[in-house]
Amino acid sequence: MLVDIINWTSILESLLFAAGDEGLSLKQIAEVLEVDELLANEIIENLKQEYESNENRGIMMVQLAGTFQLATKKDNADYLKKLVDSPHTSTLSQAALETLAIIAYKQPITRAEIEEIRGVKTERPLNTLMAKALIKEVGRAEGTGRAILYGTTKEFLDYFGLKNLNELPPLPEKVEDEFVQEEADLFFEKFQETLNS
Repeated sequence: MLVDIINWTSILESLLFAAGDEGLSLKQIAEVLEVDELLANEIIENLKQEYESNENRGIMMVQLAGTFQLATKKDNADYLKKLVDSPHTSTLSQAALETLAIIAYKQPITRAEIEEIRGVKTERPLNTLMAKALIKEVGRAEGTGRAILYGTTKEFLDYFGLKNLNELPPLPEKVEDEFVQEEADLFFEKFQETLNS
């Protein structure tokens, strides 16, 4: 029985890692491991004890909103802050945000079509968005040159807390140019706030 619990503890650790921020409920853990909730709770406690008994571990198990999930130790917060504040994880520029919004609403879309909407070159913003895995190549356009088509990724949805693209705020149908600019500014401001949080 002890061997089983050790094996299940290893499996549980993998499951919690894969579940990420969503975590897993006691019921989900029991169902996946195909054990009753009493034994599932014993396995959870075993993993929790493993983390607590080893001070050299960088992660711990926490219970939040009825789910169990892996989290980083508070003692390491200063280093995590450095990682978040590093230039590689910096916020998106206005140009990148505009490009991302166009792709999100008009996908699949070519670079030429994006540039036509924005009125400026978009090579650099596209490279930034690709590097951050917020967009990807989703195919090739028909016709001469077979231009690359861009679309958003699962990471885009995760990043902005969307279940799917239908959750994007609707665009106004027919409005004055000044209102469109104002709405666009608010939209990009919201994106920027999300990136900074």
